[in-house]
Amino acid sequence: MSIDLSHGWNDVAQKFLQVRSPIGATTARRWARQLPPGGDVVDVGCGSGAPISAALMEDGFQVFGVDASPVLVAEFRRRFPGAEVACEAAETSGLFQRNFDGAVAIGLLFLLPAKDQRQVIERVARALKPGGRFLFSAPRQACEWTDTLTGRPSLSFGEAEYRRLLDEAGLGLSGHFVDEGGNDYFDAVAP
Repeated sequence: MSIDLSHGWNDVAQKFLQVRSPIGATTARRWARQLPPGGDVVDVGCGSGAPISAALMEDGFQVFGVDASPVLVAEFRRRFPGAEVACEAAETSGLFQRNFDGAVAIGLLFLLPAKDQRQVIERVARALKPGGRFLFSAPRQACEWTDTLTGRPSLSFGEAEYRRLLDEAGLGLSGHFVDEGGNDYFDAVAP
């Protein structure tokens, strides 16, 4: 039996493509104003690229995508044939063996088990250039729930624990955003 590196997302990819809303794109654009114009951004858990990667590309950023779902990566390639995308699990991805001005993980971290969330934060921290920024979404309060699409457990460590994990990885929590759907985002910066 093979391990599902997408944590159930490949099985529900077609449904996800139908229901993914544009919520979050405006927040990602606002956050990206802090990055160098035309900079490189890795979208960890990019899915099909809509709406986050698409918004960043429209604003002139070079986006690299990482997602563990072969179905979603194929859709990303179809939508953005000139962009680089890797079909890899976020927690083990080499993130293209390069450094980035920014990284986003929208709707990803809290879907992963605790140890995998820690691994993603550490990998992203190592992949950021000095002054690089990391935007990720998660509830500010510590909580657990069942994801409605995959039926799998979801976990937010909460703001205090995310701050501690970011500090351990060498990143500083710099700010907080809330999108039009009421979702929380953390903005971390590399020294």
